Amino acid sequence: MTALRRPGRPAAIVVLAVASLLALLAPLAPVAPLVRPAAAATDFGTPTARSTFGEAIVFSQPLVLDRGVIRVEILVETPGAVGPYVSPVEFDAIAGQTTLSHRIEAADGSFSPNTRFAARWRVVRNDGTSDLGPAASVTYVDTRFSWRTRSGDVVRVHWYEGSDAFGARALEIGESAVEETAALLGVRESAPVDFFVYADRDAFYDALGPASRENVGGRAITETRTMFALISPDAIDDAWVGTVIPHELVHLVFDTAVDNPYHYPAHWLNEGLAVYLSEGYAATDRTAVERAAADGTLIPLDGLIGQFPTSRERFFLAYSVSVSAVDFLVRTWGRDALVALVRSYADGVSDDEAFEAAIGIDTTAFDRAWRDELGAVEPIAYGPQPALPGPLPPGWDEGPASSPAPGAPTAGPGPSATPGGAPSADDDGPGLAIVLAAVAIVVAGVGAGLLIADRRRRA
Repeated sequence: MTALRRPGRPAAIVVLAVASLLALLAPLAPVAPLVRPAAAATDFGTPTARSTFGEAIVFSQPLVLDRGVIRVEILVETPGAVGPYVSPVEFDAIAGQTTLSHRIEAADGSFSPNTRFAARWRVVRNDGTSDLGPAASVTYVDTRFSWRTRSGDVVRVHWYEGSDAFGARALEIGESAVEETAALLGVRESAPVDFFVYADRDAFYDALGPASRENVGGRAITETRTMFALISPDAIDDAWVGTVIPHELVHLVFDTAVDNPYHYPAHWLNEGLAVYLSEGYAATDRTAVERAAADGTLIPLDGLIGQFPTSRERFFLAYSVSVSAVDFLVRTWGRDALVALVRSYADGVSDDEAFEAAIGIDTTAFDRAWRDELGAVEPIAYGPQPALPGPLPPGWDEGPASSPAPGAPTAGPGPSATPGGAPSADDDGPGLAIVLAAVAIVVAGVGAGLLIADRRRRA
């Protein structure tokens, strides 16, 4: 019978070498997916939502929390947002029945009436699983007044002062404006538009929020398809009412015509179209533009891409400039070109692409042609200017680099790489090369150790 022996030192080295080799190769072997045990679903009760004008929007959610919960969040969605905003919610770490609450402050006037809020609660556990609760929604409304409502095909008028005839007249103007603008731009309006008429100036500006300018008589909120106007009951037949209502409703139809997730048209085009379709290029606007063109105060169109100036004089000049540019476009290229320009934005094109497709020139050329017709003084460019180019190092301005000398080594094709320089998954890559080199070193060491041990035994 052969007795069992403890391995000698050379054999131990071999064992260690094999173990090292297996450890090095282990990351290269496929790993079986980790199977987590199924977590218990969160028991959600019925959520609630309520709003108080000028105070807050409050969401509540009764639920039963288990011991593995590490985080609770609320996901709130509002019209026009690219996605919900996520807010963590404090909760008691002890498992069991509870009711969670989340409050959105509205005292600062940052939300306009008729904004709908929807929310869901999410429970996240320590094993990475999560549950999403049922949705609750509420519309933030101006509860200071008892609103009366009259509905047409698209427009719904809400007012709290004035007779039924007042509401009927406001609805008639609104319906006509939507129908005519939609027909011009070739779009179909079917979703309702809510039109709120305020009779009190202070209440009107409270509804629009503290950022509203004092010279605003109406506003359209495209995200909620809502329009607000300041019209007293005794002014419903005034000429300006037949202008302000169509003006704001043109904005809503314009938004339908250009809707896309990539790029919105310049503000001057939006406002210029609203003025052009609601009142035309009036004499007052024409006078303001011609005076500004003569004294060098005309605002170039690239200065009206975004928000309009805040001072009263420049604010109204911006509207006059906008309708002047739209009038010039129609007189020069025709109304069909204007419609084609507006509709092209629905494809998400840039301003230059839209103008070149509709009238054959980009926005810079259009701006210059419009100012040239007015004989405008060249405007002064304010704000940051491009820096002058600096000097080049010696030899950098001598043309393209020379070709390599005959016989000079050139870089050959290397392994393909993923972005950032990392080898692609199809290559052996440096990681495997390092592993093989380490294995060779270990094997060489083992061989040397065995050879030395063998010589010592023989000696």
